[in-house]
Amino acid sequence: MQVKHSDTVRVHYTGKFTDGEIFDSSIGREPLEFVVGQGMVIAGFDAAVMDMAVGESKTVNIAPEQGYGHANPNLIFAVPRAELPSDLQPEVGMQLTAHMGEDDVMMVIIKDVTPDEVILDGNHPLAGETLVFEIKLEHIQSRIIS
Repeated sequence: MQVKHSDTVRVHYTGKFTDGEIFDSSIGREPLEFVVGQGMVIAGFDAAVMDMAVGESKTVNIAPEQGYGHANPNLIFAVPRAELPSDLQPEVGMQLTAHMGEDDVMMVIIKDVTPDEVILDGNHPLAGETLVFEIKLEHIQSRIIS
């Protein structure tokens, strides 16, 4: 049996950057479970499991267009330090929640800190990256059509 659209699958995976650095893995945890073709994972990962059989492994490269997209320069912006909470000691790499309006909240990462301002990046941390995934299909549950 091979994976098809709308099947529920469980996979073990290791995600790496092209230089081999691991950014995420399910090894040592429960396998990742998702419904194929439902947008629960990035498009390139979804496509990679199509037609796989239980026990099969593969390595795929996923370009930004099929991953987290390209970084949007409009999501990188400076905030005066005076606008940050007084008890916050901003550090590069720190993740914050930015309130962009009454109901608009965005996760941001501090990219730079100067005496006067903090540079924030609202892009997904993996935006612009080509991702390498080692995938092993552990289970397929086909959708039952009645």
